[in-house]
Amino acid sequence: MPKILRIINRFNLGGPTYNVAYLTKYMSSRYETLLVGGMNDEHEACSDYIIKKLGIHAIKIPEMMREINGYNDLMAYQKIKNIITRYKPDIVHTHASKAGFIGRQAAIKSNVPIIIHTFHGHVFHSYFNKHKTAVFKKIEKNLAAKSTAIVAISEIQKHELCDIHKIAPADKFRVIPLGFDLDRFQENYQNKRKQFRTQYEINDDEIVISIIGRLVPVKNHAMFIKSFAIAKEKANKRIRALVVGDGELRNGLIEFAFSIGLTCSTPEYFMPNADIIFTSWIQEADTVLAGSDITALTSFNEGTPVSLIEAQAANTPIVTTNVGGIEDVVLENNTALLAQNNNPNDFATKLLKLINEDELRIEMSKHGWDFVKNRFHYTRLVSDMERLYDELLLKYKS
Repeated sequence: MPKILRIINRFNLGGPTYNVAYLTKYMSSRYETLLVGGMNDEHEACSDYIIKKLGIHAIKIPEMMREINGYNDLMAYQKIKNIITRYKPDIVHTHASKAGFIGRQAAIKSNVPIIIHTFHGHVFHSYFNKHKTAVFKKIEKNLAAKSTAIVAISEIQKHELCDIHKIAPADKFRVIPLGFDLDRFQENYQNKRKQFRTQYEINDDEIVISIIGRLVPVKNHAMFIKSFAIAKEKANKRIRALVVGDGELRNGLIEFAFSIGLTCSTPEYFMPNADIIFTSWIQEADTVLAGSDITALTSFNEGTPVSLIEAQAANTPIVTTNVGGIEDVVLENNTALLAQNNNPNDFATKLLKLINEDELRIEMSKHGWDFVKNRFHYTRLVSDMERLYDELLLKYKS
């Protein structure tokens, strides 16, 4: 029975954690899988409940953290090497950048037969300065040369990695989109909507725009707040915003919102009828989306944004910046309106279109589920990954 050692950056709330969990739990019994991961940041929601709910035992490496730290990274590398020595995997499959760097180094040094890395996003623009970006590119190119295969999660991401950033030649890439348990977004929709809007004191005639994600620079929440303020002045009905998530920028974003005349409510200080409700992390994304009328995303850079897949599963129309792999995830003018990157006026115009035109908003809400239900379901993810493993093992044995 082939053994897979699956390594993820950290167990934080997001697409990578869900995907390694589904791949660990639902892979064919022809495979044995051991899951290893690092620690989530203090501002990130812990996703232990995802792993526990599926009955998965995972090994945690406290030293494997998001930040670069020479001592911690070396300790994590040594621990992964020790795990490889004990477990003797046929395949080491790493997910996301830190796990990809440390895990692949350990696998290469340990002569693991098959080494695979999945890019869940990349840090080649909108994260670091030009010098750091060049260093990370060089590291990734060296690791890719020693990897058996590279998995991109969208065709657009493959194009960026292969043709723009030249990380590896095209024949080393496989495109395998993410997969999720999407059925829950269709279940008990009206009850969830009523429950959520009652909890946050939102009236039935108010339009709720939700943005879900870490409050960090690359997500560009400041532009969302600015666009919301512009839309609020021109909307033909009352609108409210939900900022779901947390991070280093929360206090600054609240101050910015107040500075441009918006009122804010937080978990610590609830304000009735506030323009923007900062909720912090909420595990039940299906409840958030049931209570929402529009989902927003304003990122400078994205791989495959989970919140947009989930929004479509909940039949919630989208306004998003057109960056990264967005066009592989939504249907433009069908399930989503695409705005220019970092252009608050254009984003506000798209928001207003969905706010003011009830018929358009309702029509767009009808298409999301049909688009994502098979394309982004975890059963398809598992099937695609098994085919890749079978192919690479057959090549290795021959």
